[in-house]
Amino acid sequence: MDFDFSAILLGLTVLFGVVWGLDRALLYRRRKARLDAAGVEYRDPLPVDWARSLFPVVFVVLLLRSFVAEPFRIPSGSMMPTLDVGDFILVNKFAYGLRLPAFNNKFLDIGEPKRGDVVVFRFPGYLCRDADGHFQRIGGAEDGTTPATGADHACPTPLTPVPGQNWIKRVIGLPGDTIEVRDSQVVINGKPVASDELGPYVGNPQRAEDAELLYYGASVWNEHLPGENGKTINHLVARMPARMPTNPIPNQLVPSKVPQGCYLVMGDDRENSTDSRWWGCLPEKNLAGKAFLIWFSWQGLHTGGVAWKRIGTLIH
Repeated sequence: MDFDFSAILLGLTVLFGVVWGLDRALLYRRRKARLDAAGVEYRDPLPVDWARSLFPVVFVVLLLRSFVAEPFRIPSGSMMPTLDVGDFILVNKFAYGLRLPAFNNKFLDIGEPKRGDVVVFRFPGYLCRDADGHFQRIGGAEDGTTPATGADHACPTPLTPVPGQNWIKRVIGLPGDTIEVRDSQVVINGKPVASDELGPYVGNPQRAEDAELLYYGASVWNEHLPGENGKTINHLVARMPARMPTNPIPNQLVPSKVPQGCYLVMGDDRENSTDSRWWGCLPEKNLAGKAFLIWFSWQGLHTGGVAWKRIGTLIH
């Protein structure tokens, strides 16, 4: 089930604030005067007492999660080897501007994503074409799976709503960039992205995510993305070309030039990531923040337990 914790916090903050505020404005004085006259020690009614006690706590948590840092848990292996399944991460919520909680509308512009940033965002939905040939965003195919990636990119009927999910990927293309992707080779503005092979992937075959990488003979590479002012952003990627062909860019739904107000994002597990190759660019309005720290990592009770070495790792 998809739910928006920020929306829940916002709703609770409003509820507790309204209960406490209305009581103080309309009922408190008369109730206190009545109890004082009766010689009874004053106590707030239980609902009011709860609202008064919880309002500041929930309000502070809402402010911290909305404007400072928000915790997330990595649920899939699409960002391996950078981020592992079970990593608990912190996301900088003010890196790309301040946004209203739950609504995600930006009200203060601070900065924009840079190439190489690992970003958390609201999943925008898959691209398809409706009966009139216009692009639509949908949650999936009629059977709930990823839409077809071959010749048939028609929208299913009825359209599937886009789920309210938080996803995480790495920024590869900025607005105005020309991007080409063929299997594991990325070309940015006509220049192939350099990378160095570090060796075979090493993992625990008892974990499903590791077992897949090992089964397909994955290798680990150090990729060198071009950054600002000649800076190079180095990060790890996993490649397993024996797994399956990946969607190229450009394709029938995704052009090579990144539109304004959009970013092209990819997972570091290049053959096992549902990313911009499949659903197009990431709209700026869907950004939630920049991932920067692994604060805890749990690899399963019987498959590693706490990954102590990953705790405190900065995300690059």
